[in-house]
Amino acid sequence: MELIDQVSISALSKRDLLLIIKALEYTNDNTNLEDFIELRNNIVKELCFLTNTTEEQFVTYLESSN
Repeated sequence: MELIDQVSISALSKRDLLLIIKALEYTNDNTNLEDFIELRNNIVKELCFLTNTTEEQFVTYLESSN
């Protein structure tokens, strides 16, 4: 198996991205492990950078399709 240096999200739907973000929030809330919220924040920060949006705009966009 080849080592993976980067993961592509191009195959993920908006719904999948929203589920990942919400799952990380839920897990952080229920375990109080900061790693989950840090991962959530890093993912959202990178996606906002790539889409030139704020966090609020990006999450609203993901939620609008559900």
